Amino acid sequence: MVMVRGLTPDELVERLAAAALWGAPAVVHRASGEHSAEEVANPGLFDADSDVHLRYGEHEGVSFAVMYGPWWGEFNDLGPVSAGGAHVFRVVFEEDNGKPVPPFFEYHRDGHLACSFNLHLDASWGYDGIDGDPALAAEVTAAMTEAGLPVAGREGYKGEEEEEQMRYKLLGILGRLFDLSLPREQILRGCLATASLTT
Repeated sequence: MVMVRGLTPDELVERLAAAALWGAPAVVHRASGEHSAEEVANPGLFDADSDVHLRYGEHEGVSFAVMYGPWWGEFNDLGPVSAGGAHVFRVVFEEDNGKPVPPFFEYHRDGHLACSFNLHLDASWGYDGIDGDPALAAEVTAAMTEAGLPVAGREGYKGEEEEEQMRYKLLGILGRLFDLSLPREQILRGCLATASLTT
């Protein structure tokens, strides 16, 4: 999921296409009409094995794009997407990976990394602590501490249920800190404008 302040939904799609690590900017194919998450995941309608698909829209001044397909490795640096004063936020859940990959959050503003860390708040997968602007990292750390979340390490949490509660609490903190909200029902069960990115 990518959320942006300062770009229209169409501008977000075009910038994501330009940031694809395919040796050249991706070609954007606008799908006819709007599609649900279930339709985009249907291999009879969309090729999720080779193309990247975006369901996108706007909510309360925030443009957003939900990504489908082999996309995580295709957009490693979203700094250029935030060029020109835009604020770009990304939350990554690799639930189908098969490995215990932690959820990941990053925030870029005006072409630079402002904040990034994994939502397990531990040193797994090479991510340790909060990277980016020290002042912003301190603000995020203070908010986590105030909410009773561990700043370094998830020790003390027993089982997946408590980790999931920790994750939701942290997402709530990020939403409040950065004034982010999304139309949950529309994203999960409704239809959104859809585009496919190909080489």
